[in-house]
Amino acid sequence: MFAAIANTFSNCFRIPELKSRILFTMLLLAVCRLAAYIHCPGLDGNTLSAFFREAAKQQDPSGGVLGLYSMFTGGALENCAVGALGIMPYISATIIIQLLTAVIPQLSKLAREEGGRTKIIQYGRYLTVILCLGQGFVMALGWENPEKIFGQGIGRLVLYEDTTFQIWWYRIQTTLILTTGTMLLMWLGEQITERGIGNGVSLVITIGILARLPAAGMALKDMFFPGSGMEATFNLGHAVALVLLLAAVVAGVIAVTQAQRKIPVQYAQRAVGRKVYSGGTSFMPLRVNYSGVMPIIFAQAILMFPQKIFLFLGNTFSVKFFGDIARALNEGAVLYMLLYGLMILFFSYFWVATQFNELQISDDLKKNGGYIPGVRPGQATSDYLHNAMHRITLAGAVFLTIIAIIPIMMSREMNVPYQVATFFGGTSMLITVGVMLDTMRQMESHLLMRHYDGFLKKGRLRGRF
Repeated sequence: MFAAIANTFSNCFRIPELKSRILFTMLLLAVCRLAAYIHCPGLDGNTLSAFFREAAKQQDPSGGVLGLYSMFTGGALENCAVGALGIMPYISATIIIQLLTAVIPQLSKLAREEGGRTKIIQYGRYLTVILCLGQGFVMALGWENPEKIFGQGIGRLVLYEDTTFQIWWYRIQTTLILTTGTMLLMWLGEQITERGIGNGVSLVITIGILARLPAAGMALKDMFFPGSGMEATFNLGHAVALVLLLAAVVAGVIAVTQAQRKIPVQYAQRAVGRKVYSGGTSFMPLRVNYSGVMPIIFAQAILMFPQKIFLFLGNTFSVKFFGDIARALNEGAVLYMLLYGLMILFFSYFWVATQFNELQISDDLKKNGGYIPGVRPGQATSDYLHNAMHRITLAGAVFLTIIAIIPIMMSREMNVPYQVATFFGGTSMLITVGVMLDTMRQMESHLLMRHYDGFLKKGRLRGRF
């Protein structure tokens, strides 16, 4: 099996076009990684990165909103780098535009018109600039007062003098640099999509997640070989269990990501002008995990704020009730896990409700002479698709909940370092596996066009259930 995989990768470099696309993609991803290490002018990024490295040895540095954001930026946040905002403002703008398209009739009509999709993408870029300016200014203020954001013991990061002119020059300069960094990452991602291989924006996020692998490897080594004078708390049995769990999680993510329900569709013979189109049988694929990783991101983002708010109220007004609620909402607590699971279920259905338009699909089928066998066209078809999507969404939402809880349970209950636990589930695993599958499919299409054996076998990924 491994020899066949190695032979397939070697075939990729025998095709000149595919070889150039792969090398182009790797070059641009390397540039994206440089943006995570080039410090912003006027900031002492080495001090903050050293603080994060020391904190990693003492406690979980990856929980909360900063940890989630830092994961998507590939560590650029703690380096005070020009790419500290990452690609997330563009992702946020795209999500906002998608949700507005589903609820605003004018945008929905524009999306169906010729050239309308290009116009909507342009709106997303404008919104990205606005979000970058706002988030960049807030991040500049955060670096200006790091101990209020990251913790005590950091010291001053801003190298400018503490005068009104110098401070405001630092804020404006940092905001513009961070905005430029995000727009550069967005442009590089679009270039990868157009001239490289895979989805560029997704690959930029994935390479930032995979950049944490060396730190996770060191933490994994310290689990079994802690060093002189320290006794290892993990043994060979734990190592075997971790390998089996990783294999099971990866296999489950691949299976559910690729899983779909095929709705049969029959097309009747029809005449358009002088042309006669013959009928046929096809199918409509309904993905089990239609919402992807979005429910987990939404749930994490929302649950980050109540705990901080109640903790602030409890410390400010010395009210024990608020403090108890804040502790109950800590990551890993029973109440937190319950709310986390329920919110993932809710946002799974919410995303499907906003993005899956069964009325439009039913109308398009009717216009093209298609129908589902045994189901009347029109409203009956819409109801059938709604019920089918409702049932399979439950399975996808339950799967997402299990995958999201695995890293938290490993970190809190089994004392596995958080850097290691994040690669056993959650957003890291879902994004990485999904992007790799999409990239392999695109490479597969190039290989099959030149009559090479690819990663697929009889239309299925080798090793897929």
